[in-house]
Amino acid sequence: MSMQDENSDTKEVICPQRRLTNLMHHGGNKFCADCGTPEPKWVSSSLGVFICIKCSGIHRSLGVHISKVLSLKLDEWTDEQVDALAKLGGNTLLNKKYEACIPSNMRKPKPHSSIEERSEYIRRKYEMQQFMGCDDNGAGPIVPSSQGRSVSLAQCSSSYYHSIIDKKPSERFPGRSRIGNAFRNSWGRKDSEHKSKKSTSLAGMVEFVGLIKVNVVRGTHLAVRDVMTSDPYVILSLGHQSVKTRVIKNNLNPVWNESLMLSIPENIPPLKVLVYDKDTFSTDDFMGEAEIDIQPLVIAAKAYEKSNINESMQLGKFVASKDNTLVRDGIISLDEGKIKQEISVRLQNIERGELELELECVPLTQ
Repeated sequence: MSMQDENSDTKEVICPQRRLTNLMHHGGNKFCADCGTPEPKWVSSSLGVFICIKCSGIHRSLGVHISKVLSLKLDEWTDEQVDALAKLGGNTLLNKKYEACIPSNMRKPKPHSSIEERSEYIRRKYEMQQFMGCDDNGAGPIVPSSQGRSVSLAQCSSSYYHSIIDKKPSERFPGRSRIGNAFRNSWGRKDSEHKSKKSTSLAGMVEFVGLIKVNVVRGTHLAVRDVMTSDPYVILSLGHQSVKTRVIKNNLNPVWNESLMLSIPENIPPLKVLVYDKDTFSTDDFMGEAEIDIQPLVIAAKAYEKSNINESMQLGKFVASKDNTLVRDGIISLDEGKIKQEISVRLQNIERGELELELECVPLTQ
């Protein structure tokens, strides 16, 4: 190859999806970081690990403050996202960090392990970080101290307790003064140990029947919460999972066009939609809520999987009535092999506001 050809190759612009495919084929990334299932199709963009569909459901139940799950095929990736993922190092490097000190009585899950085994292992690995590097005496995970040296969790717990016990409650837990913050605080640290234990015992220990991709399209005539306008964002909740859109500043008719993914539990709960106004120096203001029954969409998706239908067509509809929050009928359709439903909901427990969403039911095989 000539020098000129070599230079032209180095200047070649590689699209994010191709770069992502290259990362997928790196050594340890060919297998799920948590159970070893070949060809994982999901990734925790915040942790940097490539994971399988079964483990991804448990990662979602941890909350996006711990693990933000994206699809390697279904989500659109930017160069910045791929750069951040590559910088984290991949499965081999990250497992050396998160699995440096696995106890002898703890077995790593296998591809056919139960959901309970996966849940316990993944929570201990990432949420509690119990398998990270131990000190020489086996005293547990190593954490950095304020003096810049590493100490074990057991060594630092006493000093940490005394460092907060003399503070006022508002100084110990800033921003936790109102009960209304409870739902939104699930995005950050847990408020107490018993909540964490409850989450560990319940969330994640369910089988998933599919995935729901929700495109939060726009809001219309939303409520005013900041003198003349609002800074709205949307939270979607399905069972123990929650995801959140970005904040749009100074807009009562915001356009998000932001797609978010949630796992669908076997016992299908309603999709809960909450809208809030972002405040910098006070509690975020409530701007309405709605619940959407996604069972008709899931039933249509299951029926389609067993059929030989190829052409685009209407499969059904969720009829608007006084008993639900729909502005108009939610049509379920087959479009280019995808089961979709357009939903417009009237926000409840608020003076005004509507929200437009597009739902897509994705089989686990994808």
